[in-house]
Amino acid sequence: MKESEIRNHNSELTKKPRVFVSGCYDLLHSGHVEFFQQASQFGDLYVGIGSDATYLEYKHRKPMFPQEERLFMVRNIKAVKEAYINAGNGVIDFIPTLDIVQPDIFVVNAEGGSAAKRQLCEERGIQYIELERTPHEGLQARSSSSLKAALKQGAESEVSPSKGDGRGSGIPTRLDIAGTWIDQPYVSMHHPGWAITISLEPTFEVRDRCGLSTSTRKMIQKIWPMKLPKMDPEMLARLVFCFENSPEREDGHISGAQDAIGICVPGLCRHYYDKNFWPQKLESTTDEMTLRFLEEHLVMLPMEPRKPGCSVVEDKDITPSKVKALADAAEACWTAILAHDLAAFASAYKASFEAQVAMFPGMVSPTYIEHPEEDGTYIANAIAHYSAMDDVLAWKMPGAGGGGYLALVVKDAKSFTESHPEAFEIKIRRE
Repeated sequence: MKESEIRNHNSELTKKPRVFVSGCYDLLHSGHVEFFQQASQFGDLYVGIGSDATYLEYKHRKPMFPQEERLFMVRNIKAVKEAYINAGNGVIDFIPTLDIVQPDIFVVNAEGGSAAKRQLCEERGIQYIELERTPHEGLQARSSSSLKAALKQGAESEVSPSKGDGRGSGIPTRLDIAGTWIDQPYVSMHHPGWAITISLEPTFEVRDRCGLSTSTRKMIQKIWPMKLPKMDPEMLARLVFCFENSPEREDGHISGAQDAIGICVPGLCRHYYDKNFWPQKLESTTDEMTLRFLEEHLVMLPMEPRKPGCSVVEDKDITPSKVKALADAAEACWTAILAHDLAAFASAYKASFEAQVAMFPGMVSPTYIEHPEEDGTYIANAIAHYSAMDDVLAWKMPGAGGGGYLALVVKDAKSFTESHPEAFEIKIRRE
């Protein structure tokens, strides 16, 4: 064998495997660096980074650091051989980068592993390795979700309770749990029943047209820009309802009372409707264990907002039997929550949403009056994706649907949000 052939042969023998990892790495922290170091033990490490467009599409908000800045930071980590901006989109946005790197090994955190990634590696002959998330020796465990929560908490603590932050972030929002639509007389005329709501601290960005009563919230901000006044919650809700539904309102639509009540009444509340806009009675609780039960098993996921011209009432089909199913589910939901019975809660929660959709199929299949070429397949796709997960027990869309959020009942909210960074936990307002 010639000397040049020997050198080439030895070079091939000593050539390191190519290792690939992928992620957004927006808030770069020690957990990321430790993950890179661990992955680089298998060979030369190449990193795919989610683009700004993919981040916005997937998480419905802009990254804190733009893609070129994130690329610069990752490239300058000692353990990284090279990094690229992924040119694909969606959860598996890294396929074009795989074509460039042609790795021998694909490494993921155990929380970021999936059957789709494993199958992709099998099809391409790439070794698939999952690593448990472990901090570097002597350092605190870090995750992007926990870091964002800490930053948010710190930002909130710097805002004066009396002054707010100038954007009305101190105004609560509401999440409807069961019985939605019963607050409209054209529904309760067929059968009376309860609507169940919880008042939420605005610990997340409350986006418009997403089923969290932002129109009512904006009405409140016209009177009380920074925070709700200290007064009887039911009377406050009456004032908000009357202000929002002024006789001078030109569109003729009367907003349901569940929005005003859900925002103004702290904790968990149910309100009974029977052919009227305002409920006959209200019941609420701020029992700590009950509110913790809900917080430990409810998470929210952002989807695309409800688009302009979207109608969820075009094909409505309201019958006494369907409204009764809605009312029965809400009754069962309330009982299950107070008993802290997760299985019963999930069953009733799911039944309530199914009753809603039976009357208003446009909630998941909206009609676009102004743009009939539009469709809402992304809603069905999102529901199908998350409902198939073992740790998801039930699901619904807040408000009138047509886009916005998915609100899931899960086995454990904290572990779910750690495994799915796109999801976030909720905090119920106590007072």
